[in-house]
Amino acid sequence: MTSGRAAGVRRRPVQLRLVGLAALFALGATGCADGTPTAPAAGSSVTSTPTAAAPVQPAVLAASVPVRVQIPAIGVDSELMDLGLQADGTMEVPAGGFPAGWYTGAPTPGERGPAVLAGHVDWGGAPGVFAELRDVVPGDEITVSRADGSTAVFAVQEVGQYDKDDFPTAAVYGDIDHAGLRVITCGGVFDELAGSYLDNTVVFADLVPPA
Repeated sequence: MTSGRAAGVRRRPVQLRLVGLAALFALGATGCADGTPTAPAAGSSVTSTPTAAAPVQPAVLAASVPVRVQIPAIGVDSELMDLGLQADGTMEVPAGGFPAGWYTGAPTPGERGPAVLAGHVDWGGAPGVFAELRDVVPGDEITVSRADGSTAVFAVQEVGQYDKDDFPTAAVYGDIDHAGLRVITCGGVFDELAGSYLDNTVVFADLVPPA
């Protein structure tokens, strides 16, 4: 799926279904359909479960629209399209395997809070922009170029694969006290009958302080 979600001046999360993230290998163009993760309903709040005292976090950046994402470890270098909501309240998805996208209902990458990028794992039998996202490991860097000329660099903290019925909504969309990034695609087994993948791959990353 390529769905971006990020926005400038912190917007409330809205209902989200990552629909059509990947294509049927044999049949062509359907993707992650029902059972995909949802963001909290508009007007609600999600708070991640507190953990041990967090280390001092780097300063956040001012809002600026992201225009490109690069993940050198897996050869990703993609422009970013913005994705909003469709009339039925589901998140828009791109019409093909490229480019990746950002969700305009969340912070822009580098702002305080969880910015969200998304992209297809495959499309029409060919690899999509995030075909190798599952191979990212903690410590890998994700660089997001922004419209104001600045660059936000994130360090991967965690990579997880989650059943769509057990998507970590709070961890992905919940409020955080620093600038974070979540990168989402489909993963796991492809259910040909349902026309969708059974899981989602999610990469969690934090903003790296400037040198």
